[in-house]
Amino acid sequence: MRKFSSVLACLLVTGSLLSACSGNNNNNSAKGTNGGDASPAVTDKATNNSTATNAPADDITQRKVTIKIHYPTPDLTEVRAQEDDKIKRFQAAYPNVEIVKDDWQYNVSEIGVKMAANEAPTFFNTYATEAKFLVEKGWVADITDLWNKYEYKDQINPVLQNQFIIDGKVYGITQKGYVTTTMINKKMLDDKGVPVPAMDWTWEDMLNTAKGVADAKKGISGIAPMGKGNEAGWNWTNFLFEAGGEIQKIDGGKVVATFNTDAGVKALDFYKKLRWEANAIPQDWALGWGDAVGAFQQGRTAMVMAGSDGVIEQALNQGGLKPEDVLTYPMPAAEKGGKHTGVLGGDYLVINPNATLDEQEMAFRYITFDYFSDKGLEALDAILQQRKADGKYFIPPLLDYYAADSDFGKKTKAIYDKYDIVYQYNPDIMALLDGKPEAQYNTQDYYATMSNVIQELFSKKGTDSKAQLDAAAKTVQEKFFDTIKVE
Repeated sequence: MRKFSSVLACLLVTGSLLSACSGNNNNNSAKGTNGGDASPAVTDKATNNSTATNAPADDITQRKVTIKIHYPTPDLTEVRAQEDDKIKRFQAAYPNVEIVKDDWQYNVSEIGVKMAANEAPTFFNTYATEAKFLVEKGWVADITDLWNKYEYKDQINPVLQNQFIIDGKVYGITQKGYVTTTMINKKMLDDKGVPVPAMDWTWEDMLNTAKGVADAKKGISGIAPMGKGNEAGWNWTNFLFEAGGEIQKIDGGKVVATFNTDAGVKALDFYKKLRWEANAIPQDWALGWGDAVGAFQQGRTAMVMAGSDGVIEQALNQGGLKPEDVLTYPMPAAEKGGKHTGVLGGDYLVINPNATLDEQEMAFRYITFDYFSDKGLEALDAILQQRKADGKYFIPPLLDYYAADSDFGKKTKAIYDKYDIVYQYNPDIMALLDGKPEAQYNTQDYYATMSNVIQELFSKKGTDSKAQLDAAAKTVQEKFFDTIKVE
């Protein structure tokens, strides 16, 4: 969830610094570098050489190219400094490239106008939700050829990268991301004699674990599902996905609410069991992201669901917990053998299809310039040294742009292994993670509507799940979805 991944994003900035990768969204010039407006992506490379000197036709480094990069907003002073350093280093390697800064942030309501006016950047940031939409609209370049020539393509994290591979073609490059996970306080389970569940766990395992740890008289809950703000709907959506449900579908150019199906009822009924059958959630259940994470940090709840990094950072560096006491699990499967689906969020960089081929290639080179770099490994080592000196733990992102089992991933792990202050994830989790992007249209409005449903369920015993979902779907449909026209 974009709004509530801010803590994760901050932590991932550290991860990005470690790999010296750009956390910024890089954009394009509306003008081509070959005189006049940018030519279509299908233009033959020879067309791109119209202003070149006598340089070899196949040597892009000898041709003048301009790319407009997305520049951080003024409030992000440190990130701007990092991007300025990247620009300086990139232009030292490619002195033929002119870089223009643009701090436009991707917005689904603005991208169409940008494209129609030929003002979209050479490459720009977007989210995991947008892949199919941008491809169908023709607003992202097919970069399969550039991707196939990229020497590190097989080391990119497939869980994240696959979101922008459609029908075998590549349309974007991952930066960073997360899949919603469940963090478990093992010490609380041990203190109550509750067995640690298998990592390939189910809803029933989650229910039994939460029920076994909960002690209402002492103010201890077994699990703290978020119960206020949009994050309440966000947390519940994991269970909708695990039950096989969807938030919406496109039918005849219209967005149709679909979360009031049998899958939705099943997911809502599970929340009822946590609340009324197991009495496993906090008595004051109206917890936002910070409240729920704070309860976990303080040992007042045994489980919380979120992107892992931010939760673990607070638990270890502010809550005094030890790494061995904090377990990171995938979301539970609805039934044995089912998928451990969690809401996937991520940042991607895509290239403007209206840019010339030279511009597209230089954009690709800029995007990947700091990926898999030795400088990043050196920076990582320095940061870990400082963390150890400060007496702080370091929590690496569960999902970074590189695959954990890649050569670069192994080099990174080798550095992690030098320090006893690095949190270690159970390697078995990677095979179980199943990320599913948020809905493309009006996701936050849907979350807010579902938050009201969750609050009613938590406060009133005996609610009718189907009736609740039908009413919520009607509200979302009439108030938000009916206003959308999908071309």
